[in-house]
Amino acid sequence: MSAEKKFSSKISDLPSFMISVKNEKASSSGRVDINILLNRARKVKEKETTTNLIFVGLTLSLIFVVGIILSF
Repeated sequence: MSAEKKFSSKISDLPSFMISVKNEKASSSGRVDINILLNRARKVKEKETTTNLIFVGLTLSLIFVVGIILSF
């Protein structure tokens, strides 16, 4: 029963979201703002950089821990 209620509530919420997105697109003049695109590209680049730094940090920590274990 609860699964059916959750499913039906998600369906009812979806059309209202889609309508609001369509209204926002209809109000635009069809031009693309380069600043929005550049900001989006910068956010993606920052996210990739952060992910790469995390992986490098984890790899260096693993090497350090393995080195300490092997030295004893």
